[in-house]
Amino acid sequence: MRAAIIGTWHVHTEEYARTFAEQEGCQLCAVWDPDLQKAVTFAEKFGVTTYSDLDELYRKEQFEAVIVCSATSGHVPLIVRAAEEGKHIFTEKVLAPTVEGAEKIRDAVIRNGVRFVISYPHKCIPGLIFAKQMIDEGKLGQVTYARMRNTHNGSVAGWLPAHFYDKDECGGGAMIDLGAHPMYILLWFLGEPVSVSSAFTSVTGKPVEDNAVSVLTYENGAIGVSETGFVSRFGNYLVEVCGTEGAVRVTDSETIWTGVETQGQWVPASLPEASDLPIKQWIDWVTKDIPAPEFDIEEAVRLTKLMEAAYKASETGRAANLS
Repeated sequence: MRAAIIGTWHVHTEEYARTFAEQEGCQLCAVWDPDLQKAVTFAEKFGVTTYSDLDELYRKEQFEAVIVCSATSGHVPLIVRAAEEGKHIFTEKVLAPTVEGAEKIRDAVIRNGVRFVISYPHKCIPGLIFAKQMIDEGKLGQVTYARMRNTHNGSVAGWLPAHFYDKDECGGGAMIDLGAHPMYILLWFLGEPVSVSSAFTSVTGKPVEDNAVSVLTYENGAIGVSETGFVSRFGNYLVEVCGTEGAVRVTDSETIWTGVETQGQWVPASLPEASDLPIKQWIDWVTKDIPAPEFDIEEAVRLTKLMEAAYKASETGRAANLS
């Protein structure tokens, strides 16, 4: 499979390119970026052809797939174009800044029959797979509360690229970027909520939030909490799932659980293997016809719906209803 890189804006662009190129039978052929110098810099590292004219790329190159790493604001036209050109698509999250845009992408993907995967890598982490299995098997009873904290110190330490604070390009700040991971994990664990409330602040004076919490409520009384930010040096990763019969806790260093079976004692989890990363699952879907339903276009649209509601709640100061 030959693929072109569409945009070099995202910090994970080189990681995706390298992972793709390392897979058997996969070859990067070109890179496009509206900033020619950025495309040239990328091309020098990967030995591919450079384009700043997208029409020229599609006219000259022979390829089957694209890896979209542009600014979020560019996803709708770029991904729709790729779908209309019949290219299979791997993209960084989130899918689009608005539900309207996400649905345009979904329609194009379905209409053209291309294979689409979005990058939700935390679904591949053994501790979170274990938590999901415990939920599905009923080992926790009725789940009443789930919380995920995912933060880093990018704003206070100054290493996060400046364009991550550009609302026009990103659609927001910490929540739409790093907070996407807790949001899609809460969707995975608890399903779609009925309402979302948010508290977003800027600790470092950036034009977008760098510290954010959203609270999700569910029809059955469950509560989900998404915590994120660019202003924490330590204690950056924590997942807790609690139910009427047990609980699971996942950190960077361990996964433990307690329940009726353990007589209330916290014990180490017997972890499953990590799943292949989304980009590898995408390659297998395209080349081996092995579907990747955890990362497909419907999952991508669901996250955008939740994000749009979270930002609406922050802007209005009132809970946003999803039902």
